[in-house]
Amino acid sequence: MYKVKLTDFIKKMELKNLLPDIQIDHININKSAVNRIGLQLTGFFNHFDTDRIQVIGKVEDEYMQQIDQDELRNNLIHIFDKKIPCIVYCWGMDPSELILDLAEEYSIPVFSTPITTSDFIAEAVRWLSEELAPRISIHGVLVDIYGEGVLIMGESGIGKSEAALELIRRGHRLVSDDVVEIRKVSHDTLIGTSPDITRHFIELRGIGIVDVKSLFGVESVMINQTIDMVIRLEDWNREGNYDRLGLDEEYIEFLGNKVVCFSIPIRPGRNLAVIAESAAINYRAKKMGYNAAQELYNRVTGTLAQNTEE
Repeated sequence: MYKVKLTDFIKKMELKNLLPDIQIDHININKSAVNRIGLQLTGFFNHFDTDRIQVIGKVEDEYMQQIDQDELRNNLIHIFDKKIPCIVYCWGMDPSELILDLAEEYSIPVFSTPITTSDFIAEAVRWLSEELAPRISIHGVLVDIYGEGVLIMGESGIGKSEAALELIRRGHRLVSDDVVEIRKVSHDTLIGTSPDITRHFIELRGIGIVDVKSLFGVESVMINQTIDMVIRLEDWNREGNYDRLGLDEEYIEFLGNKVVCFSIPIRPGRNLAVIAESAAINYRAKKMGYNAAQELYNRVTGTLAQNTEE
C-alpha cells in the first residue's frame, strides 16, 4: 500500500499548522478520500473511516456552536480517540478552544486553510488520488503531441528516443525517456511521469545524454501527462499483417486500463515524428466524432450500392 507523508500534504495544500508543538513527521496518509466530520458530531460512528483526513467547514463549525457542549465534548473525544491523521478547518476559520485543547491532549494535528470546503476537498482528493494510485514502470518514451499523451514503445535501439527528439524539435513536449512511471488514478485515466533522476534527459546512442530542458527551453518538457494512446514500433516484416485501414482498434492494457495501441513497422527512411503526429491528430479526430477510415468505407460501399442499382 502506498503512503503519503502528512508533511508533503501540508506543503502541497499550503496549510497553516495551528498546533506546531505536535510531532507530525511520523504521520502518513493512505486514503485518497477525505471526510467531513458531520454525523460523527451527533454521535453516529458507524462506517467512520478513521484513516481519512477530517475536514470541518462552515456547516460543521456552526453546528458545534449550537449543540450542548458536554455532548459535543464527548463526541469529539470519541473522534480524537480514533487516532485520525489530522483535522483541517476551511474558510480560514479558527477552531474553538475545546477543539484545540482536545487535539493537543490526543496529539491530533489541526490545520487551517483559507480555501472553501468544496475546493479544498476536490483538490485534496485529486492530489491524493494521483500520489496513492497503483503504479508500474515500463520501458518507453512519453511525449505530449497536440495535447495527447503518446507513449512510444518498442525494443531497445529501435529509435524511440530519436523520434522523441525530432518531435521536440517540432514543438512537442517530452515527459519521460527510457523509463515511464504509470499511475492509475481512475478506471479510465492513466498518468505517466518520469523518475526524478532522469527527468528532462534523453539518451541518444552515439551522442550520450541530452538535457532537453536546457537545449530547447522549459516549453519543451512536462512533468506528467495522461496516456491517451500507444505507438508500438516494430521491425519491418515483409510477411507481417499490418492494419491498412484502421477500422478495428487494437488495445494494450496497463493496470487493468485499456489504451488504444498502433503498431508501426519500421523501415529506413520512414519519418517517425510525422507518423506519430499523424497518429495523434487522427486519434484526436476520432474522439471528436470523425473517423477517416469509416468515412472511406462509407464512400466505397455507397459507390458500390449505386453501381449495383444502375
